[in-house]
Amino acid sequence: MIDVCVRQLFKGFTLDAAFQVERPGITALFGPSGAGKTTLVNAIAGILRPRAGRIVIGDRVLLDTASGTFVPPRERRMGMVFQDARLFPHMSVENNLRFGWRRAAQKASEREFIHILDMLGLEPLLPRRPARLSGGEKSRVALGRALMASPQLLLLDEPLAALDAARKAEILPYLERLRDEAKLPMIYVTHSLEEVMRLADHLILLREGRVVAQGRAFDLLSDLEFATAMQAPSPGAVFAARVKGPRADGLTVLEFDGGELVVARLDRAPGSQLRVRLRAEDIMLALEEPRAISANNILPATVRAIDPRDADADVQLAVGNVKLVARITRASLDRLGIAPEMKLFAIVKSVTVDSGIANRT
Repeated sequence: MIDVCVRQLFKGFTLDAAFQVERPGITALFGPSGAGKTTLVNAIAGILRPRAGRIVIGDRVLLDTASGTFVPPRERRMGMVFQDARLFPHMSVENNLRFGWRRAAQKASEREFIHILDMLGLEPLLPRRPARLSGGEKSRVALGRALMASPQLLLLDEPLAALDAARKAEILPYLERLRDEAKLPMIYVTHSLEEVMRLADHLILLREGRVVAQGRAFDLLSDLEFATAMQAPSPGAVFAARVKGPRADGLTVLEFDGGELVVARLDRAPGSQLRVRLRAEDIMLALEEPRAISANNILPATVRAIDPRDADADVQLAVGNVKLVARITRASLDRLGIAPEMKLFAIVKSVTVDSGIANRT
């Protein structure tokens, strides 16, 4: 359990935020620039000593301004990764990793060292110097260096913000693997909804120094009230699925808590866990089940909520235990007479599975 409560006054800005992280995985601190995300992370790391607050990790009290408790940054057992990798240019990758390892209060074992190299694909990079690394490779080395200290908590402050799209695509699978294998709580600062949808297990929305929404990412991303708090249309839905197996026609069937989805062929073993993303724009609605249609995915659904927005409307749907969001025009909403608790059919035009593979279905 991680318990954070921080209050800090600045000129023209007040950070007054509290949240809890109950289990390992990635907790995204999400919000616009100037929301207070980095300030909050600096307080957790001990870089900033706030005027008032309490920070507890497990049974360790790192900050309690009421009792005067303040654990210095070096003793907090936290790994931190910044926008820029901050590697020593005169050292090889291995020496950069070993430098952080030697200075750690509690070092990773040699076995853990080898596992980190494997998990982040660092072994081929060990003899190189930072000048010969791509942006994505530098980010992976920075991640590895942070993990060498066997941290209780990993803080990532917009680690992909300085990378172009190609370099982001290069490192995202490693972040997914880190999330799934490390069993380590991570707080991930970002203003990118794409990164939240791809990586986050839990989500905390910050605006103007305050927490305005928090919860499981799967729940919040399809919640219309979250979209209102975010001051933007719903991004759609993200949910967990399992590979059921291939079909004779070359397509792959996925199982999820609302039924099955058919996607383009995936080279994944039956039972493999995946993260599925459905964009609100990629779901059509029908009052009757279509018969002659090219789409492979026609899901029985129940309307749970409607959020009209100018010329469009976001419609929240329950498909089994999973909530989806469809974006249709206001004209279609009125013409079909769609209302809460109505039974209808969701026609899924496109599915994004796991590491950004877009499948036309």
